Amino acid sequence: MAVAHMVKFTKQNFFFLVGGMIIYVVDIGVDFWVASRYFCQGQYSWSILILCFRGLSSIITQIFSYEWFKNDWEGTDTGKLKLVFLVHLFHCGIFIRYWFALKYGCQAAFKQTSSRSTSETDPSNFIQKQTIDAVTDINMLRVFKAFLETTPQLFLQIYILMEHGKTHFYQYAAIMISFCGISLSMVDYQISLRKSLPDKDEFHLFSKFVYLFYKLLTITSWILSISLITLLNVRISVILLIFLWICGFIWTLKQNTTFCKSKKMEYLYRTVVGIILFFSFFNIKGRRTKFCISIYYATHTVVTLGILFVYMFWKPSIIKEICFTIVSILTLSSLVLGIIFLVVYYSHFHPTTYCTPQAYSDEMDGGAGQKVRVKSGRFQNFLMQ
Repeated sequence: MAVAHMVKFTKQNFFFLVGGMIIYVVDIGVDFWVASRYFCQGQYSWSILILCFRGLSSIITQIFSYEWFKNDWEGTDTGKLKLVFLVHLFHCGIFIRYWFALKYGCQAAFKQTSSRSTSETDPSNFIQKQTIDAVTDINMLRVFKAFLETTPQLFLQIYILMEHGKTHFYQYAAIMISFCGISLSMVDYQISLRKSLPDKDEFHLFSKFVYLFYKLLTITSWILSISLITLLNVRISVILLIFLWICGFIWTLKQNTTFCKSKKMEYLYRTVVGIILFFSFFNIKGRRTKFCISIYYATHTVVTLGILFVYMFWKPSIIKEICFTIVSILTLSSLVLGIIFLVVYYSHFHPTTYCTPQAYSDEMDGGAGQKVRVKSGRFQNFLMQ
C-alpha cells in the first residue's frame, strides 16, 4: 500500500504531547483541590458541581476510549481487552493511550531515520502512522474533556467570582488551568486534524495563534454572557442552556453523523456534540458551512447583546455597577476580537479541501501517477473546522 505523502511526528509534537499530559494530570489535581476547598468552606453545592463535571467527563471519555480499543483490537486476544476494560473501569484508560503515544512518539521523533519511501509497510513510516493514530485518539478524547468538564468548570468559577466578589488563590489557579487545558486541547486537536487527514495544509505557528485566539475569545465572551444571565436568574439560564443544547442536538441528528459503529454510541456521540456546540462551533461533517457558522455566531451575538441590554435597563442590585461595566467591556471586546480572528482564520488559514466521510479515499501517488486506496481512520468522521 502506498500513500501520496507521509506526515512526520516531530520533536516539537512530542513535547506538545508531554505538555498536554502534564496539564491533564495537573488539572485532575486542581479539580480535587478546589472541590475540597469549597467543601471545607461549607460551599457543598460548588464542590459537588465540580466533581460532577469531572465525573461525567471521565465516564464519557472512558466509554469512547474503550469502544475505540474494541474496534481497533477486533479479533485479538480477549484477555487483553478484559484488562483494558478493567483499567477503563477505574477511569485510567487515557493513561494507556498516553503510554502508547509516548512509546511510539519517542521512536518516531528521536530514534527513527527519515525515509523517502511512501509505503506504509516501511518500518519508519509504520511507526510514524502508529504515533499519529495514537495521538489523534488522545486529542479527540481531550476535545470531549475540554467541553464536558473544563469549559463548564471555567463558567462555574467565573460565576462564583461574580456572585460573591471574594477571590482566593485556588479560584485563580482553577481558571488558569482551565484556560491552559482548553488552549492545548484546541491546538493539539487542529494539529491532529492536519496530520490525520489528506489534503490538509500544515498548521504553522501564526495560524495556531489565530485559531487559538478565535476559539478562546469567542468561548470567553459566551461564558461571561451565560454567567451574567445565571447571576440574574438561574431558572432562565437553565432553560436557555437546555434550549440551545436541543438545537445543537437536532442539528447533529440532521447531519446524519457516522462516527461510531453502533447506534447507541452514535447517539451518545451526538448528545456530546450537542453540548460542544453550545460552547463553540465545529464542522460536524467536514462540509463547507459558511452559512451555518454565520448563523451560529450571529445567534451568540444577539443573545449576548440581549443579556447586556437587560442588565443596562434593569440594573439589578445583585451586581455592582463598576463590576458590570468591566464584565460588559470584557464580554463585548472578546466577542468582537474573537469574530475578527474567526474571519482571519477562515479567510487565510482554513484548509479548503475536505475529505469525504468514507472508509477509503482516493489519493494520487506522486511517483507513479496512479490512484491508490488509502485507508482512513475514525478521525475522518469526527469534528472538523
